[in-house]
Amino acid sequence: MALLMAFAALLLLAVLLSSLAHRTILSTAALFLVGGFLLGDGMTGVITLQPGDPLVYTLAELALFAVLFTDGMHAGWKDLRSAWRLPGRALGWGLPLTLLVTAALAHYVVGLGWIESLLIAAVLTPTDPVFAAALVGNERVPPRLRHLLNVESGVNDGLILPFVVLFLALAQGSDDLHLGELGTELALGLIIGVAVPWAAIKLERTRLFAISAKYEPLNAVAIGLLVLALGKVTHGNLFLAAFAAGVTVATMGGRHHEAFEEFGELVAELLKLAALLVFGALLSPAFLGDVGWLGWLFALLALVVARPLAIWVSFLGSRLSTREQVAVMWFGPKGFASVVYGLLVLESGISNADMIFHLVGVTIVLSIFAHSSTDIVVARGFDDVHEVPTWHQDERRDGDERTGATDESR
Repeated sequence: MALLMAFAALLLLAVLLSSLAHRTILSTAALFLVGGFLLGDGMTGVITLQPGDPLVYTLAELALFAVLFTDGMHAGWKDLRSAWRLPGRALGWGLPLTLLVTAALAHYVVGLGWIESLLIAAVLTPTDPVFAAALVGNERVPPRLRHLLNVESGVNDGLILPFVVLFLALAQGSDDLHLGELGTELALGLIIGVAVPWAAIKLERTRLFAISAKYEPLNAVAIGLLVLALGKVTHGNLFLAAFAAGVTVATMGGRHHEAFEEFGELVAELLKLAALLVFGALLSPAFLGDVGWLGWLFALLALVVARPLAIWVSFLGSRLSTREQVAVMWFGPKGFASVVYGLLVLESGISNADMIFHLVGVTIVLSIFAHSSTDIVVARGFDDVHEVPTWHQDERRDGDERTGATDESR
């Protein structure tokens, strides 16, 4: 009851301050994080939670599922196929380079062994679709940049999961890495994420069924819940299933996407804020102090060195302007995926599990404050930019160069 009351009070405050937050560096995400911190065991004790409580993992998992589902709806397969060059650089080069640089920082700054360094790097490599949405939804930002950040943040959570599982198994000293089970889990997630919305939309188009306008927004909700339930029952990868389902709905059912869009964004926002409140309640002065100055240094370097360096290398020779590239280099926020994967590490019982979770926690804290308070600043940097190519124009120009076509020849 105390948790519900705290969430309701903070939600009311966030609503009252929402207009101000959209115009300034004030962040509703930071409000819920600080609120959880002040109400948690380490401060006032109003909210009593431990990292191992089922509510913590379940809420973080649901929040990430909802955000990935709604993010997937922002693009269909056609957009993904025709505009993969820039996200492909971020995922194909940026993701592994970020992992390697972060692992080197963990090894040389904090002193973790190489396997554990690779593990914490995998946990911290994915960017968070929740905080990326603050920039993705801002019309000031060029379309191709918003598309890049949206696709990258939506896909990299699922892509990094095999590495988290692999390095965790190595850290546990497991002889059997269960790679077959992992592949089955990922494949099931993809199949469920595509098959369920495909079947639902096909059924709706038959003569037997018709959806009233009042229930139209609930169609995508039902699809999402069924994907979630089937993923749980079959042990398919929920995050890959969520994003694939969103993309499939956007591809096949434009009308359903439009009806669900506003409602879905609100649901995802509510889950996100609740998860931030719970995560904040896990923190305490003792938790933050246990990390030590080397831990805080690692967290800082993970944000200002690892991703910026990896993205700079990945986008050498790209057509992104310097302003766009700097925005991508900086805007790699850490959030729910890292929380969920960090909790997996904590529950694994490996020797340095608690230390790794502490390092993940303070890195996420720094990221939430740094990224959620600078999205408006980054967006304003594009106020004087005009006629930036859309991703479709950018991709078409690439195709013209490969085929030797010119404006005169078309």
